[in-house]
Amino acid sequence: MSDQSPTVRDLTPQEVARGLDEGRMILVDVREPNETALERFPGAVLVPLSAFDPSSIPPPEGREVVFACRSGRRSVTASLSAQQQGFAYGSHLAGGILAWKAAGLPTEM
Repeated sequence: MSDQSPTVRDLTPQEVARGLDEGRMILVDVREPNETALERFPGAVLVPLSAFDPSSIPPPEGREVVFACRSGRRSVTASLSAQQQGFAYGSHLAGGILAWKAAGLPTEM
């Protein structure tokens, strides 16, 4: 019997951008609608943490699911919650959209 605790892997903005470009990742933004209305990650799936249901994330079909938020706190919460519900979604964008923008990566309005 495996008693492994869920863990969350930190990914850099560059790693996530490359994974998205290469079609190896799905980015799931768990920020709230009032936040994503102002600025979004290009192509991200929006699943607000306030109504978080990992089964609403499109089937990854072999791609890695990566959670993101504003600063990297809620994305860890979402990943742990998904894992507790049986989903193998153990990665997040460390630093969130703040780190993404600091790395010079694009956002959408």
